[in-house]
Amino acid sequence: MDPFLMKFFPDVYAKQLNIKPADNQYCRFDSQTLTLFTSSLYLAALVASLGASTVTRIFGRRLTMLSGGVLFLAGAAMNGFAEKVWMLYVGRMLLGFGIGCANQVKILCG
Repeated sequence: MDPFLMKFFPDVYAKQLNIKPADNQYCRFDSQTLTLFTSSLYLAALVASLGASTVTRIFGRRLTMLSGGVLFLAGAAMNGFAEKVWMLYVGRMLLGFGIGCANQVKILCG
């Protein structure tokens, strides 16, 4: 985890090194970039779930699941090869779109 923080979120890494055991364990890193990184997956999954219901109705479950899987794999690849923070955000959003598609198929058919 330390190499990841040093590369993409150096301010969070610096704060982590200076934490005392007596400090509050909640909200200790006040970093909006890290919060956006964490939340982007869930927000993208929400948006994709709304759009995937129409896609599932028109094209069926198989195509929706296939597209969700492709989006998820693209997001995993993007995160794996990320060099900049924006690449992490795009990768997380692709992961979220893939999860949203798969979730919607499960809800509609399941």
